[in-house]
Amino acid sequence: MIKTITLIGAGNLATQLGLALSKNGIGISQVYSRTEESASNLASKLNCTFTSVPSEINTKSDLLLIAIKDDAIMELLGQINVEQSFIAHTAGSVPMSFLTRYSSNCGVFYPLQTFSKSRELEFDEIPICIEANTLKGLKLLEELGLKVSKNVKEVNSDKRGKLHLSAVFSSNFVNHFYHLGHQVLAKEGLDFDLLKPLIKETAAKVMDLNPAEAQTGPAIRFDETIINKHLKMLERQDELRKIYSFVSESIYKTHKKNQNGIF
Repeated sequence: MIKTITLIGAGNLATQLGLALSKNGIGISQVYSRTEESASNLASKLNCTFTSVPSEINTKSDLLLIAIKDDAIMELLGQINVEQSFIAHTAGSVPMSFLTRYSSNCGVFYPLQTFSKSRELEFDEIPICIEANTLKGLKLLEELGLKVSKNVKEVNSDKRGKLHLSAVFSSNFVNHFYHLGHQVLAKEGLDFDLLKPLIKETAAKVMDLNPAEAQTGPAIRFDETIINKHLKMLERQDELRKIYSFVSESIYKTHKKNQNGIF
């Protein structure tokens, strides 16, 4: 079993994952971060040592869990010797094969969720997608995942990449639309709280319905009167006009394809 982990990273994901693992009896032996302050802050919460020096990273833990930006993984691993270590990254879009040049014992431990340092989450329902280059490694990551979640699935690198792409559409892009909606309201002195019941119900509907079935609004029926009114409201905001027009057209075309059994 994995009993000790060196946590490489101290950002949003590393913070919440480290706290969840620690709560469930997994010892975090050390935290590494590029900045001493962030490493120290997380280490104090996890009651472990910390470092901001790559050569001081503890490679003797049962697992080196890498939770840093995708483009920083190669730079860091090039500075330390992990050849004899079991290493796993937490990235959605980085293939597992990327790690095989550094260690013969590697894998992926990818929690599919949006994380913030200040917002603690219950991990029980969070899907954790795992992959490993050995059966033993896969079993170890599965056991680790089941310590914090009831939803652990083996997903290979290609499918995980598509899953990450889908998550960008379903979370990051949607949140950006919340931001745009907030901007529209703020200009009129209206509170974003007015939209929260709508946001809550929209999210709740896709728990029971296919997203295509849950779609409503003027674009799905191509109500030109309303669409043109909205575009007129945005006539001095070119970027929002482009987004509104493009997304409305996409919704309508998707709905038509779905009606015709094409999509």
